[in-house]
Amino acid sequence: MNKDLGNYRKSYEKSALMEDAISENPMELFQKWFYELEKLDTVDEKNTMTISTMGLDGYPKARIVLLKRFTHEGFIFYSNYESEKGKAIEKNPKVCLSFFWPAMERQVIVKGKASKIAENMSDGYFESRPTGSKLGAIVSNQSEVIPSREMLEDKLRELEKQYEDKEIPRPSYWGGYLVSPESLEFWQGRPNRLHDRIRYTLAKDYMWKIERLAP
Repeated sequence: MNKDLGNYRKSYEKSALMEDAISENPMELFQKWFYELEKLDTVDEKNTMTISTMGLDGYPKARIVLLKRFTHEGFIFYSNYESEKGKAIEKNPKVCLSFFWPAMERQVIVKGKASKIAENMSDGYFESRPTGSKLGAIVSNQSEVIPSREMLEDKLRELEKQYEDKEIPRPSYWGGYLVSPESLEFWQGRPNRLHDRIRYTLAKDYMWKIERLAP
């Protein structure tokens, strides 16, 4: 198999990222960019992000998850704590988040540490989920080898009967993570591959150092 992709080219010309137009806090810039993204009707699941962890097997692994909240403290997503991802975070909480918004010719890369959020916050979010999503969290032993798809569907039907007209409790092994950023890089596509890259790095005095990187 041999397919040459060398002719896949695009000139990025939609915007610019200059120092005189950014804030001192990177989360404020992230909020601005995200709000601009929300205005675009052509983008599905605007809250998708890639999270990369260092696996127990020594290999890095990246996968798509959904961002559910962001604040000045960082980025919150939910997962099974006993999944491959959860076990990797337990051993090494240093993670990388990557947002790619091609409709705006932008990327954001976040380096930080992941920690479990308070149980009452996980409870609150779990209660807001649709019934099917709640049961799905109980049905799936995430990342474990299973014999068949039918096994999952049979188990789901059993739980649907078990919890009919009943409250569905959040499993103790499922909940949220907060990624507290230590570095955020904002990437804006520009013509001639001379892209804008602005990096924020958290200093020891908890102030953000701002630097421009070569493209």
